[in-house]
Amino acid sequence: MSDSLGLDSLASRWNATPAFVRSGRVVAVNGTLITAELPAARIGEVTEVDGVGPAETVGFKDGRVLLMPFGSLEGVRHGAAVRGTGSQPTARVGNALCGRVIDGWGEPIDGKGPIAGLSKRPLHLPPPDAMARSLVRKPLATGVRVLDGLLTLGLGQRVGLMAGSGVGKSTLLGMIARRSAADVNVIALIGERGREVREFIEDVLGPAGLRRSVVVVVTSDKSPVLQLRGAFLAMAVAEHFRDQAKEVMLMFDSVTRLTMAQRQIGLAVGEPPTTRGYTPSCFALLPRLLERAGPAAHGSITALYTVLVDGDDVEADPVGDAVRGLVDGHIVLSRKIAAQARFPAVDVLSSVSRVMDVVTTSEHCASARKVRALLNTWAQNEELVRLGAYKAGASAQVDAAVARIDRIHAWLGQGIYESFPFVESVSSMDSLLR
Repeated sequence: MSDSLGLDSLASRWNATPAFVRSGRVVAVNGTLITAELPAARIGEVTEVDGVGPAETVGFKDGRVLLMPFGSLEGVRHGAAVRGTGSQPTARVGNALCGRVIDGWGEPIDGKGPIAGLSKRPLHLPPPDAMARSLVRKPLATGVRVLDGLLTLGLGQRVGLMAGSGVGKSTLLGMIARRSAADVNVIALIGERGREVREFIEDVLGPAGLRRSVVVVVTSDKSPVLQLRGAFLAMAVAEHFRDQAKEVMLMFDSVTRLTMAQRQIGLAVGEPPTTRGYTPSCFALLPRLLERAGPAAHGSITALYTVLVDGDDVEADPVGDAVRGLVDGHIVLSRKIAAQARFPAVDVLSSVSRVMDVVTTSEHCASARKVRALLNTWAQNEELVRLGAYKAGASAQVDAAVARIDRIHAWLGQGIYESFPFVESVSSMDSLLR
């Protein structure tokens, strides 16, 4: 998107007609903020700044308006005209978005031409009422054996995917997007490196995954307010399909970079940094976004939110801790497991699905508990066994874990393009226990 758009162009992107136009002027520029005089401005309103383009109202100070541009500040001048419309931001949504890659404004960036037949929808909506939600009662087959067998997900569940950099988060998302039983995928790549976008779409997601997916891309070089808009655009698109009684898989990569974008905005407007430098608005943003996913009266949004864990310490990361308190389970990817060339590098013992007991059979749960018990026994005694300090026969439980651990590790691994039927994943656990 150009950094300098006319007001008519901006309104057409919103698919909304300005209710009225108010004028003001730029009086100062501080860091990434423009200070302007603009009467009756509202938080979240998008204005047009001459020479800069669209900017969002992010705060007020000393009777003046604080604006953050969606593009570069280059070209702004003192006294430049500022115009506000009073219109609330909307998203353009529709079934024609399937198979397309769009930016934070909803414009196509895949070179396939314009997208027709779209309608407008408010960008910011409240989550479904708690008592109007249906219950999570059906399992969601992902095609990933370790998830379907030991960490079974449910339709409408919200899950955090926790890992450090380079451990395989995006690869796991691609595996699920290609093979899951959801009707449509909505994939938000927020704050990602530009180099990795085409790699994910072409190599990880692939043509089969893209055909039933909508990909929203706002890379790390874009403005923080555009990254936030991209996140809520992805949610609005997912809600559009959910309202058609479809089962939607929302994949959000990553929540950490989104909170970093919110931190930039918060610090710029004068918020005090609190936990590990994050401002209070970062943690207020998370429930506004995460609570909109989940089951509704008809249809559901099953959501996977990736969290880039600082220093691979899941417990110490404030964003990960906040996300775990809001979602219905979490999957932890381990660098130690990845270093052993075992992929997906899911740390089963550190992961949990809070709905597994209600979306699976009692036999399935019993088998999963036995496999987890063997993994736990091996984890506690691995060092003794490898050092030769354990004597066979001293513990029947340890003997059972030692006899089965190689088969269990082989079962936990899976190739990127492999897929296993849900029933097969469940039944194959019994062979691990024999």
